[in-house]
Amino acid sequence: MCRFALYMGPEIRMGTLITEPTHSIIVQSYQSAEGEEPLNGDGFGVAWYPPDKGEAPAVFKSVSPAWNDQNLLSLSRVIHSHCILAHVRAASPGLPVTQLNCHPFAWEQFAFMHNGSIREFQTVKRQLRRELSDSSYAWMQGTTDSETIFALFADIYSALKGESSTEKMATAVLATIESIEVLLKSAGHTAGCDLNLAVSDGRSAVVSRYSTKGTTPNSLYVNTGHRYTCEAGSTKLFPCEEPTVLVASEPLTPDASWHLVETNHIVVVNELLEVDIRPVGIH
Repeated sequence: MCRFALYMGPEIRMGTLITEPTHSIIVQSYQSAEGEEPLNGDGFGVAWYPPDKGEAPAVFKSVSPAWNDQNLLSLSRVIHSHCILAHVRAASPGLPVTQLNCHPFAWEQFAFMHNGSIREFQTVKRQLRRELSDSSYAWMQGTTDSETIFALFADIYSALKGESSTEKMATAVLATIESIEVLLKSAGHTAGCDLNLAVSDGRSAVVSRYSTKGTTPNSLYVNTGHRYTCEAGSTKLFPCEEPTVLVASEPLTPDASWHLVETNHIVVVNELLEVDIRPVGIH
């Protein structure tokens, strides 16, 4: 059910995150260790913030399996960024495999990706989209629950005042999760949802590990304070003074520096790349 990874820190080559690690996103696309199934071959996407190119992220997406896309392999060798989001997709039942449905999605300065689903989304799709503003509804191009969630986040974020960008993002992610749960309950929807959401503006980020009460959310790990490099085909993490944050569905390397995020918590990364893990607090 999809896998993703987020990197923030000193500039790295995209391949250092996507193609070269021992358990890279490429590997997770065909051999996921902690997903419901090992294959995530219904497309992929990567978003990155180019140095000195403004605030909007660049995005490359395809419906081909990540392990077999030569363009991805080629681009990963040469693109550098301080903030990279990567996603491999396992399409939810009933949702088509199209480029428009691949993650990450981009809106203004934000890049967004989702691991999970609003279960039986088609039964509540109309009610969910009725909550959106005209502008966010018109912005959507695909058919996924994920893009609908992102549009809801965009509306909530846009309405917030008086907080730092990081705190607005954290508030908006929490409010998005709560709004979805309230709406599902009011619609009599009992199937629940899994909402591992990741959103960044290139300077800070918020990532959630959440599922409806009584169920176990998809896995999510965080790694901080390590320089991230690949040498002679081996991915290594070294302690470093420069702040570095990695958040991923599964550890990218086989070492003990990855920490499992607790059930129903969010990881908040501020502009100094300081990490704060907070409970979601929805009952």
